[in-house]
Amino acid sequence: MKADDLRALDSEQVELRIREMKREFFGLRMQHHSGQLTNTNRLKDIKRDIARAMTVLSERDKNEAAEAAR
Repeated sequence: MKADDLRALDSEQVELRIREMKREFFGLRMQHHSGQLTNTNRLKDIKRDIARAMTVLSERDKNEAAEAAR
């Protein structure tokens, strides 16, 4: 998922996506350790997507704090 797509969502939806991606990442890790995962690149991709979504939330928090300080 691209950052622009995440920015189009509201904060609650982004948090929901993060929870979904973390569940998926956990499942992928379990598959990887049991030798069932065929596409190991997906682990890297999902980690980056989680980080991207968390960055979008962090940016929003900083913007809201800056606006509140004005």
